Amino acid sequence: DVLSAELEGAPQPTPRDFPADSECPLFVTFNTLDGGGVRLRGCIGTLSPTPLSSLADYTHRSAFQDRRFEPISARELSSLQCAVSLLVKYEDCRDAFDWEIGTHGILIEFHDASGRRYSATFLPEVAKEQGWDHRQTLQSLVRKAGYERKLTDAQLAGISTTRYQSSKMAMTYEEFLALRRGGGSG
Repeated sequence: DVLSAELEGAPQPTPRDFPADSECPLFVTFNTLDGGGVRLRGCIGTLSPTPLSSLADYTHRSAFQDRRFEPISARELSSLQCAVSLLVKYEDCRDAFDWEIGTHGILIEFHDASGRRYSATFLPEVAKEQGWDHRQTLQSLVRKAGYERKLTDAQLAGISTTRYQSSKMAMTYEEFLALRRGGGSG
């Protein structure tokens, strides 16, 4: 309903009622489904515990304010999938390789020689979807953090890594419309 309201110039829907203490780190991801492939279209979230009542805001930001992409348009709706990931089970890793592809998302943090801090995260599904091994995932995540140089083994050993899991639900636009027609709301 958030996308429809924005695209039609209607008021945003009233956020759902969640228990007042319902907080969780979360991400809202939009993918385009085309020809059997999946292509990232927007992904915005937070690693800090956040009230679930803010889910509509993150949905809006992911669809219309992810700087990597143009805002989603009405003509794209039929090809979209929206996923909500609630992040759980944060654990410090023994080293940068102490996580399982397809099970854990990772958050890395490191400093360069001048002391500049870098950090970035990938959700649990990213490495598996990309077909990456641990080293490829870490190299890509280091680039995502904004570090442009080649990563040395010594730097890799100095990366602070936190792993986490997610509880994820995804729905295509067609599934959303069917749910709405059946009396549910989104």
